Amino acid sequence: MATKNPFVTIKKRVSSYLKRRPHRSFRRTLRRDYARPLNLPGYWAFTAYVRKTLWDNRKTFILLAVVYAVLTVFMVGIASQDTYTTLANTLNAAGGNVLNNGLGEVGKASLLFITAITGGLSQSLTDAQKIYAGLITLLTWLTSVWLLRNILAGHKVKLRDGLYSAGSPILSTFIVALLLLVQLLPFALALIGFSAASASGLLAGGVEAMLFWIAAGLLTVLSLYWITSTAFALVIVTLPGMYPFQAIKTAGDLVIGRRLRILLRLLWMVIGVVVSWALVMIPIILLDSWIKGIWSAISWVPTIPLILLALGALTIVWVSSYIYLLYRKVVADDSASV
Repeated sequence: MATKNPFVTIKKRVSSYLKRRPHRSFRRTLRRDYARPLNLPGYWAFTAYVRKTLWDNRKTFILLAVVYAVLTVFMVGIASQDTYTTLANTLNAAGGNVLNNGLGEVGKASLLFITAITGGLSQSLTDAQKIYAGLITLLTWLTSVWLLRNILAGHKVKLRDGLYSAGSPILSTFIVALLLLVQLLPFALALIGFSAASASGLLAGGVEAMLFWIAAGLLTVLSLYWITSTAFALVIVTLPGMYPFQAIKTAGDLVIGRRLRILLRLLWMVIGVVVSWALVMIPIILLDSWIKGIWSAISWVPTIPLILLALGALTIVWVSSYIYLLYRKVVADDSASV
């Protein structure tokens, strides 16, 4: 039996790749070679569609968020109430004489909100807790995708079915998630560079600041370019019999010629999450500070850490559902145009 020539196999793979991808290095790509139609609902309409899908099955997805929250409490922990109280007291003492009007209170609440969402209230996690947090997030992602896939197929499912059945591709999903983290490294380098440049005064102005912002912008664009297809690969890899690198290849082929339009949808999702968190958290922080200022006996109640936990659980479910339903819309549009 003749053995396969590895060079012939590699040549076939390269030829297949070049046939699927119209772009060439250092060569202008004509629009006719890369333009692909993509008919999707508007930004608000699609967001409303995701919301309606989740609301129609709210019992299942709220229970999923509760499971995520409970597992996080027992295996990872929540934000520190003592840290939040100390920070709030420090802001009140520092800004009491300067920001003593309503706008000042909103400003303090906004600073507390920014600290909370950037992890400033979280305690240092052990290696085991980090692993637990990653596994819980992956399990929630896989369960959300499994539930939506079966719900849209017309099946009547329960959360128990999703929790027991969705975990089979967790290793494949973990590999794709690792690739996503690697693709975020350029953006992480841009953030590290920003911190260093701010501390050294490099951003004060001049040519150095301009060069830094150009480099940071290019690194950010590179990460965004990569993760656009990898977000879909996290969905594709959950298909039965799908391998990680096959899912990455399929996702790349799916977004070619319309990557920017898909990226804008993902950025819209991120903006919506941030705005929703702000609209919920800032009023709650103000209310919490007012109530505990009147009744100091309940200052120990971890209101803000619990709200952060609840919003985090709901956000995982929302993001998973949004990306999956966006993927379904893109695939459906592909099938309609064939």
